[in-house]
Amino acid sequence: MKKRRTILDMAEMKQRGEKISVLTAYDYPFARLMDAAGIDMILVGDSAGSVFSGYDNTLPVTLEEMLYHTRAVVRGSEQALIVADLPFMTYQIDIPDARRNAGRLIKEGGAHAVKLEGGEPMAETIRAIVDIDIPVVAHIGLTPQSVHRMGGFRVQGREEEQARKIMADARAVEAAGACAVVLEAIPRDLARQVSESLTIPTIGIGAGPACDGQVLVIHDILGLCDKYSPKFVKRYADIADTISKGIHHYIEDVKSGQFPTAEHSFK
Repeated sequence: MKKRRTILDMAEMKQRGEKISVLTAYDYPFARLMDAAGIDMILVGDSAGSVFSGYDNTLPVTLEEMLYHTRAVVRGSEQALIVADLPFMTYQIDIPDARRNAGRLIKEGGAHAVKLEGGEPMAETIRAIVDIDIPVVAHIGLTPQSVHRMGGFRVQGREEEQARKIMADARAVEAAGACAVVLEAIPRDLARQVSESLTIPTIGIGAGPACDGQVLVIHDILGLCDKYSPKFVKRYADIADTISKGIHHYIEDVKSGQFPTAEHSFK
Protein backbone atom coordinates (compact mmCIF):
# COMPACT_ATOMS: atom_id res chain seq x y z
CA MET A 1 0.00 0.00 0.00
CA LYS A 2 1.34 3.42 -0.96
CA LYS A 3 2.29 5.81 1.84
CA ARG A 4 0.19 8.94 2.13
CA ARG A 5 2.14 12.18 2.59
CA THR A 6 1.44 14.09 5.79
CA ILE A 7 1.98 17.55 7.24
CA LEU A 8 5.07 16.13 8.97
CA ASP A 9 6.50 15.20 5.57
CA MET A 10 5.96 18.79 4.41
CA ALA A 11 7.80 20.12 7.47
CA GLU A 12 10.71 17.74 6.83
CA MET A 13 10.88 18.82 3.19
CA LYS A 14 11.34 22.43 4.28
CA GLN A 15 14.07 21.43 6.72
CA ARG A 16 16.10 19.61 4.07
CA GLY A 17 15.46 22.24 1.39
CA GLU A 18 13.30 20.08 -0.87
CA LYS A 19 10.66 22.07 -2.74
CA ILE A 20 7.00 21.14 -2.25
CA SER A 21 4.87 20.72 -5.40
CA VAL A 22 1.20 21.65 -5.13
CA LEU A 23 -1.62 21.85 -7.68
CA THR A 24 -5.35 22.41 -7.36
CA ALA A 25 -7.80 19.67 -8.30
CA TYR A 26 -11.58 19.48 -8.16
CA ASP A 27 -12.41 16.05 -9.57
CA TYR A 28 -11.44 12.38 -9.68
CA PRO A 29 -9.69 12.24 -13.11
CA PHE A 30 -7.31 15.13 -12.45
CA ALA A 31 -6.58 13.88 -8.94
CA ARG A 32 -5.61 10.46 -10.35
CA LEU A 33 -3.29 12.03 -12.92
CA MET A 34 -1.60 14.29 -10.37
CA ASP A 35 -1.20 11.51 -7.83
CA ALA A 36 0.34 9.16 -10.40
CA ALA A 37 2.75 11.91 -11.44
CA GLY A 38 3.95 12.26 -7.83
CA ILE A 39 2.47 15.59 -6.71
CA ASP A 40 3.19 16.27 -3.03
CA MET A 41 -0.01 18.10 -2.14
CA ILE A 42 -3.37 18.62 -3.81
CA LEU A 43 -5.35 21.71 -2.89
CA VAL A 44 -9.09 21.40 -3.37
CA GLY A 45 -9.40 25.13 -3.80
CA ASP A 46 -12.43 27.36 -3.74
CA SER A 47 -10.92 28.52 -7.05
CA ALA A 48 -13.32 25.84 -8.31
CA GLY A 49 -15.85 28.64 -8.23
CA SER A 50 -14.05 30.45 -11.04
CA VAL A 51 -12.47 27.72 -13.17
CA PHE A 52 -14.97 24.88 -12.62
CA SER A 53 -18.33 26.53 -11.93
CA GLY A 54 -17.91 29.76 -13.91
CA TYR A 55 -18.44 32.28 -11.09
CA ASP A 56 -16.72 35.65 -11.34
CA ASN A 57 -14.85 35.00 -8.08
CA THR A 58 -14.68 32.53 -5.19
CA LEU A 59 -17.30 34.19 -2.98
CA PRO A 60 -20.39 32.19 -4.09
CA VAL A 61 -18.77 28.80 -3.37
CA THR A 62 -20.61 26.83 -0.69
CA LEU A 63 -19.41 24.27 1.82
CA GLU A 64 -21.54 21.61 0.11
CA GLU A 65 -19.75 22.31 -3.17
CA MET A 66 -16.38 22.00 -1.44
CA LEU A 67 -17.43 18.72 0.16
CA TYR A 68 -18.44 17.35 -3.25
CA HIS A 69 -15.13 18.33 -4.86
CA THR A 70 -13.07 17.12 -1.90
CA ARG A 71 -14.66 13.68 -1.87
CA ALA A 72 -13.97 13.27 -5.59
CA VAL A 73 -10.33 14.28 -5.21
CA VAL A 74 -9.77 12.00 -2.22
CA ARG A 75 -11.15 9.04 -4.17
CA GLY A 76 -8.69 9.78 -6.98
CA SER A 77 -5.55 9.97 -4.85
CA GLU A 78 -3.48 7.56 -2.80
CA GLN A 79 -0.29 9.45 -1.97
CA ALA A 80 -0.84 13.22 -2.01
CA LEU A 81 -1.69 15.27 1.06
CA ILE A 82 -5.20 16.67 0.46
CA VAL A 83 -5.95 20.19 1.69
CA ALA A 84 -9.47 21.61 1.29
CA ASP A 85 -10.45 25.28 1.30
CA LEU A 86 -12.96 26.62 3.77
CA PRO A 87 -15.18 28.83 1.59
CA PHE A 88 -16.25 32.39 2.32
CA MET A 89 -18.41 32.84 5.45
CA THR A 90 -17.87 29.29 6.73
CA TYR A 91 -15.25 30.32 9.32
CA GLN A 92 -15.51 34.09 9.78
CA ILE A 93 -18.74 34.23 11.80
CA ASP A 94 -17.65 32.54 15.03
CA ILE A 95 -15.28 29.86 16.26
CA PRO A 96 -17.85 27.08 16.85
CA ASP A 97 -19.00 27.53 13.25
CA ALA A 98 -15.41 27.44 11.98
CA ARG A 99 -14.65 24.27 13.94
CA ARG A 100 -17.82 22.56 12.76
CA ASN A 101 -17.21 23.36 9.09
CA ALA A 102 -13.53 22.44 9.24
CA GLY A 103 -14.56 19.16 10.84
CA ARG A 104 -17.01 18.44 8.03
CA LEU A 105 -14.27 18.82 5.42
CA ILE A 106 -12.23 16.24 7.32
CA LYS A 107 -15.02 13.84 8.37
CA GLU A 108 -17.30 14.03 5.34
CA GLY A 109 -14.89 15.23 2.68
CA GLY A 110 -11.91 13.09 3.66
CA ALA A 111 -9.40 15.97 3.57
CA HIS A 112 -6.26 15.81 5.69
CA ALA A 113 -6.08 19.56 6.38
CA VAL A 114 -8.11 22.71 5.75
CA LYS A 115 -7.06 26.09 4.42
CA LEU A 116 -8.46 29.47 5.39
CA GLU A 117 -7.62 33.04 4.43
CA GLY A 118 -6.40 35.79 6.72
CA GLY A 119 -3.53 36.65 9.03
CA GLU A 120 -3.63 38.19 12.50
CA PRO A 121 -7.46 38.56 12.58
CA MET A 122 -7.79 34.81 11.95
CA ALA A 123 -5.14 33.68 14.45
CA GLU A 124 -7.66 32.83 17.17
CA THR A 125 -9.75 30.85 14.68
CA ILE A 126 -6.71 28.93 13.45
CA ARG A 127 -5.72 28.11 17.02
CA ALA A 128 -9.23 26.89 17.83
CA ILE A 129 -9.33 24.55 14.83
CA VAL A 130 -5.82 23.24 15.49
CA ASP A 131 -6.83 22.63 19.12
CA ILE A 132 -9.33 20.02 17.94
CA ASP A 133 -6.56 18.27 15.97
CA ILE A 134 -7.39 19.57 12.51
CA PRO A 135 -4.30 20.82 10.62
CA VAL A 136 -4.70 24.31 9.16
CA VAL A 137 -2.92 25.88 6.21
CA ALA A 138 -3.09 29.67 6.37
CA HIS A 139 -3.29 32.02 3.36
CA ILE A 140 -2.00 35.61 3.40
CA GLY A 141 -1.05 38.35 0.94
CA LEU A 142 -3.63 38.53 -1.79
CA THR A 143 -6.62 36.72 -0.32
CA PRO A 144 -9.27 36.17 -3.04
CA GLN A 145 -12.15 36.15 -0.56
CA SER A 146 -11.20 39.76 0.23
CA VAL A 147 -11.44 40.85 -3.39
CA HIS A 148 -13.87 43.68 -2.69
CA ARG A 149 -11.80 45.18 0.14
CA MET A 150 -8.63 44.96 -1.96
CA GLY A 151 -10.31 46.55 -4.97
CA GLY A 152 -9.60 43.57 -7.20
CA PHE A 153 -6.83 41.01 -7.56
CA ARG A 154 -3.86 43.25 -6.79
CA VAL A 155 -0.30 42.51 -5.69
CA GLN A 156 0.03 43.04 -1.93
CA GLY A 157 3.05 44.16 0.08
CA ARG A 158 4.73 46.59 -2.28
CA GLU A 159 4.39 49.43 0.20
CA GLU A 160 6.36 49.32 3.45
CA GLU A 161 3.30 49.36 5.69
CA GLN A 162 1.69 46.51 3.73
CA ALA A 163 4.92 44.52 3.85
CA ARG A 164 5.12 44.90 7.63
CA LYS A 165 1.52 43.73 7.94
CA ILE A 166 2.17 40.63 5.82
CA MET A 167 5.21 39.76 7.94
CA ALA A 168 3.12 40.21 11.09
CA ASP A 169 0.37 38.06 9.57
CA ALA A 170 2.87 35.31 8.78
CA ARG A 171 4.24 35.25 12.31
CA ALA A 172 0.74 35.32 13.79
CA VAL A 173 -0.53 32.31 11.82
CA GLU A 174 2.62 30.34 12.66
CA ALA A 175 2.22 31.15 16.36
CA ALA A 176 -1.44 30.09 16.14
CA GLY A 177 -0.39 26.63 14.98
CA ALA A 178 -0.77 26.71 11.19
CA CYS A 179 1.18 23.86 9.57
CA ALA A 180 1.95 25.88 6.42
CA VAL A 181 1.07 29.21 4.84
CA VAL A 182 0.20 30.19 1.28
CA LEU A 183 1.78 33.46 0.14
CA GLU A 184 -0.14 34.89 -2.80
CA ALA A 185 0.86 37.76 -5.09
CA ILE A 186 3.53 39.43 -2.97
CA PRO A 187 6.96 40.73 -4.03
CA ARG A 188 9.57 37.97 -4.19
CA ASP A 189 11.97 39.69 -1.77
CA LEU A 190 9.21 39.91 0.83
CA ALA A 191 8.31 36.25 0.23
CA ARG A 192 11.95 35.30 0.76
CA GLN A 193 12.05 37.20 4.06
CA VAL A 194 8.84 35.51 5.22
CA SER A 195 10.06 32.06 4.19
CA GLU A 196 13.38 32.52 5.99
CA SER A 197 11.72 33.81 9.17
CA LEU A 198 9.21 30.96 9.56
CA THR A 199 9.75 27.37 10.62
CA ILE A 200 6.60 26.21 8.78
CA PRO A 201 6.60 25.75 4.98
CA THR A 202 5.58 28.62 2.72
CA ILE A 203 3.71 27.79 -0.49
CA GLY A 204 3.97 30.53 -3.08
CA ILE A 205 1.62 31.55 -5.85
CA GLY A 206 2.93 34.63 -7.56
CA ALA A 207 5.46 35.08 -4.74
CA GLY A 208 8.75 34.20 -6.42
CA PRO A 209 11.18 31.28 -6.19
CA ALA A 210 12.28 31.53 -2.54
CA CYS A 211 9.13 29.93 -1.11
CA ASP A 212 9.37 26.37 0.18
CA GLY A 213 6.83 25.21 -2.40
CA GLN A 214 4.69 26.41 -5.27
CA VAL A 215 0.99 26.06 -6.10
CA LEU A 216 -0.89 26.82 -9.31
CA VAL A 217 -4.40 26.17 -10.58
CA ILE A 218 -4.47 23.09 -12.83
CA HIS A 219 -6.81 24.71 -15.37
CA ASP A 220 -4.38 27.63 -15.73
CA ILE A 221 -1.28 25.54 -16.44
CA LEU A 222 -3.14 23.42 -19.02
CA GLY A 223 -4.76 26.31 -20.90
CA LEU A 224 -8.29 25.39 -19.86
CA CYS A 225 -9.31 28.75 -18.41
CA ASP A 226 -9.33 31.80 -20.66
CA LYS A 227 -11.17 34.00 -18.16
CA TYR A 228 -7.98 35.07 -16.36
CA SER A 229 -4.31 35.17 -17.27
CA PRO A 230 -2.26 36.07 -14.16
CA LYS A 231 1.37 37.05 -14.71
CA PHE A 232 2.56 34.35 -12.31
CA VAL A 233 1.03 31.46 -14.31
CA LYS A 234 3.27 29.34 -16.54
CA ARG A 235 1.37 27.34 -19.15
CA TYR A 236 2.80 23.83 -19.37
CA ALA A 237 0.36 22.51 -21.98
CA ASP A 238 -2.47 23.78 -24.14
CA ILE A 239 -5.06 21.03 -24.16
CA ALA A 240 -8.03 23.30 -24.84
CA ASP A 241 -7.23 23.21 -28.57
CA THR A 242 -6.89 19.41 -28.52
CA ILE A 243 -10.24 19.04 -26.75
CA SER A 244 -11.93 21.47 -29.13
CA LYS A 245 -10.66 19.59 -32.18
CA GLY A 246 -11.88 16.29 -30.73
CA ILE A 247 -15.36 17.71 -30.14
CA HIS A 248 -15.52 19.19 -33.66
CA HIS A 249 -14.46 15.85 -35.14
CA TYR A 250 -17.16 14.04 -33.15
CA ILE A 251 -19.84 16.48 -34.34
CA GLU A 252 -18.75 16.02 -37.96
CA ASP A 253 -18.85 12.22 -37.65
CA VAL A 254 -22.35 12.27 -36.14
CA LYS A 255 -23.68 14.71 -38.74
CA SER A 256 -22.17 12.73 -41.65
CA GLY A 257 -23.19 9.34 -40.31
CA GLN A 258 -19.60 8.14 -39.89
CA PHE A 259 -20.25 7.43 -36.21
CA PRO A 260 -21.28 4.97 -34.99
CA THR A 261 -20.03 2.25 -37.34
CA ALA A 262 -20.41 -1.50 -37.02
CA GLU A 263 -17.31 -1.44 -34.81
CA HIS A 264 -19.19 0.59 -32.23
CA SER A 265 -22.49 -1.30 -32.47
CA PHE A 266 -23.87 -4.54 -30.99
CA LYS A 267 -25.07 -7.54 -33.03
